[in-house]
Amino acid sequence: MKRPYLLCFLIFCCATDRLVSQPAPDQRVFSSKNAEADAWEATRQSIVLLRNEDELLPLKKLDGHVFSWWSVGLGQQSVFEETLNKYRPTSPQRKFYDEKDIVVVGINADSLQPNSPVLLALEQRSKYMAKKGSLVIVLFGNTLIFNDLPLQKLASALVVMPSADSLSQSLAAQAIFGGCTLNGLPTSHTRLGYCPPSLVGLDGQLMADSIRAIVEEGIRAQAFPGAQVLVAKDGMVVFHQTYGFETYDSLQRVRPDDLYDFASVTKVTSTLPALMRLYGEGKFDLDAPLKKYLPFFKKSDKADVTYRQFLAHNGRLKPSIVFWSQAKNENGGWKRRSFREHYSRRYPIYITDSLFLFKNYKRQIYKGIRDLPLSQKPGYVYSDLSFILYPKVVEKLTGESLEPYLKETFYRPLGAFTLTYNPLGRYSIERIVPTERDTFFRKKQIQGTVHDETAAMLGGVSGHAGLFGTAGDLAKLVQMYLNGGEYGGERFISEDGVREFTRCQYCPAGNRRGLGFDKPLIEYDAQKSYVAQSASPESFGHSGYTGTFFWADPTHNLMVIFFSNRVYPDRSHNGISNLNIRPRVHQVVYDALR
Repeated sequence: MKRPYLLCFLIFCCATDRLVSQPAPDQRVFSSKNAEADAWEATRQSIVLLRNEDELLPLKKLDGHVFSWWSVGLGQQSVFEETLNKYRPTSPQRKFYDEKDIVVVGINADSLQPNSPVLLALEQRSKYMAKKGSLVIVLFGNTLIFNDLPLQKLASALVVMPSADSLSQSLAAQAIFGGCTLNGLPTSHTRLGYCPPSLVGLDGQLMADSIRAIVEEGIRAQAFPGAQVLVAKDGMVVFHQTYGFETYDSLQRVRPDDLYDFASVTKVTSTLPALMRLYGEGKFDLDAPLKKYLPFFKKSDKADVTYRQFLAHNGRLKPSIVFWSQAKNENGGWKRRSFREHYSRRYPIYITDSLFLFKNYKRQIYKGIRDLPLSQKPGYVYSDLSFILYPKVVEKLTGESLEPYLKETFYRPLGAFTLTYNPLGRYSIERIVPTERDTFFRKKQIQGTVHDETAAMLGGVSGHAGLFGTAGDLAKLVQMYLNGGEYGGERFISEDGVREFTRCQYCPAGNRRGLGFDKPLIEYDAQKSYVAQSASPESFGHSGYTGTFFWADPTHNLMVIFFSNRVYPDRSHNGISNLNIRPRVHQVVYDALR
């Protein structure tokens, strides 16, 4: 055995021996009743990081590199691959690589034979990739087989795990992206991880049984055809279960990676993080009047109302305007310069295959908001209208269109790649959960295009509705809020910005709202609240008309996401409220806290 390889092997053996010979810490921290937590922690401690050039691990910026992976001996659709894709969409092995590539290779040593052609091919392939980009190698199982291969020299980062079981594969992928702590790197837990509930003090059995009972009650009552629930505590996803089907014909089961129409959850996941960031940078004044950033409103009765008032739904705006209906004339046909049945350069905005909107109709929407009189009575009234305007504010202050700015600044660096407007073209329609069978405007089943009619007229991109995404990717954005604006070792929003936007703004006046965010009722009323009674005053979140909901509680470092398509087949299905599905599911999680 050559000395360099012998040295690395001895380092691995010593590290493994050290972990095996000192079980006392595990015995002190974990009780025998928490077998899952014991196994998780023991497996995490078995991770050995033998090489980490330039502190490559945990991987940091997720948007500046091309990520790809390949594996040997781990099988098709391995847990390793599945977990890698939770952090960032990765591509299978490519033919050609460049210096911006990060290649992750998982190798199950137990599936290989010494001196086999596979091993020789592996060495040659690894040499090529190491020259072209950054190579991360994870060795599972009996690594004696690699003693005559210079993998530890080829890899920018080398991780060794004594087993190739599912838990080991999951934790290896988590460690690569900062989802769990790597031994010797105390700050390496920078992104959401995945662990059993008992590890963070939650009763997993109580949570699983109770949530299933509540959600299945909703399915039986046709409150929704299917749903999913995600729970995260202390930066760890501990529960993510799906229930039922996407439609009542029971053809397609709900999947964890389904994309949902966020509806009003868009309000706090699109323009709001942009405004929070700009506020922290001193570029956006919450107490400025509307006219400061939107001169179009200088001569309206809204000119001197502040952004703080509008964001807290305290600016006397009326709830909404039915813009598509206003485009009709007295005979029921479409007015001039509104809709046409065929696409043209003057009518390019797609609504359906037989309905296209005039290219400048957005001005009519802004004019409608400008000319609508404010309510005389002050106080809280929930309104969509100011959120329709915020994309223009973001564009004015950043010099970029809203969606590219959001993706470049937040979604891609977070690893939340499914957060997008207009998902068709990026994702197959089969991955997008259907919403309503629209019988009055678009006259079709809505799937893959935004449910909200006004957002559709705005090209699918608005501050009040239009965003789509998965529960897993929404969780990354929400965890960034819980972290005070940080995620993955990167600061996205100032801590002061998060604190200001998530606090109650007009509580003495009876308005519970933060800036954009919803808050618990000032005095809890089970008949009016859609959140748990145990939610702390510091907690915040939002719900969406289509059946979406999330709530974050900094006091407990706790997050709950509930996704359903309750408007399928139509919006008359209101069982989600009548049965108090959301507050009951939410309360179960607090009840499961030990």
